[in-house]
Amino acid sequence: MLIDPTGYTYCHEHLHIDLSAVKQELDCRLDHYEKIADEMRELKQLGVSNIIEVTNSFMGRNPQFIEDLIKESGVNVLLSTGYYIEGFFPPEVENETAQQLANRMIAELEVGLGESQLKASVIGEVGSSENTFTPLEQKVFEAAVIAHKETGRPISTHQSMSTMGREQVTFFLKHQVNLERVTIGHCDLKSNLTEILWMIDQGCYVQFDTIGKNSYFPDEQRIAMLVELSKRGLLERVMLSMDITRRSHLKANGGLGFSYLITDFLPRLRVAGINENEIDIMMKQNPYQLFK
Repeated sequence: MLIDPTGYTYCHEHLHIDLSAVKQELDCRLDHYEKIADEMRELKQLGVSNIIEVTNSFMGRNPQFIEDLIKESGVNVLLSTGYYIEGFFPPEVENETAQQLANRMIAELEVGLGESQLKASVIGEVGSSENTFTPLEQKVFEAAVIAHKETGRPISTHQSMSTMGREQVTFFLKHQVNLERVTIGHCDLKSNLTEILWMIDQGCYVQFDTIGKNSYFPDEQRIAMLVELSKRGLLERVMLSMDITRRSHLKANGGLGFSYLITDFLPRLRVAGINENEIDIMMKQNPYQLFK
């Protein structure tokens, strides 16, 4: 068992990430161990058992950091392998074949991550740029498909600003991937219901995983889309998370913190008419089915 089915799961998070060199912002280096550990202990008390940590190599992944957090907090963390989006790729993405890239992913899934005792459990977050799906990004997706077929591990994607999800799903369909083993990330950054309905109809999971990022898209509209999906009986293909990536997102640094999803967002869903069983479907059942 890779994932604990008894508690809530955050499907798309970062507990250690460093995009500061590319973004030229120190805030994009999330590495405050004690503050993150405090928040994870709080999550454990709030009923969160699992976090899917989608930071891969060259995003600042730190398996030893995560290993310590697991031991200190008791929260189960699943780590990831893959490559992010163009602009954050190492030279090997351009220089190696999809098979060679896949071999690297397979090694992290089957052998382990660096000097830690951990292995990757998820292929992710592999992504596409805003309004485009570049040839190098498609090479990474091809490598992800190879690794998925070799290991059976699920694929978690990144959409930049909720664009190119249809193209991602079409790519997986073309490569004969079982979409029940795929989750499409960042579906909640614009009014996108038609695209979300299409993706669910193809059989994949969709993530409302930027909850609390109201400067991008207000939570009220996320709730409205979730209510509409509830009315259609489609929440069995939806998962929730916050995608915390910055120091300023942490509660001790003035941000909403990881607990916002449990303490603020879920109560608002209940008020909007989404029942406890539906919350459990999104926060427990669906992540267990995909990541087990």
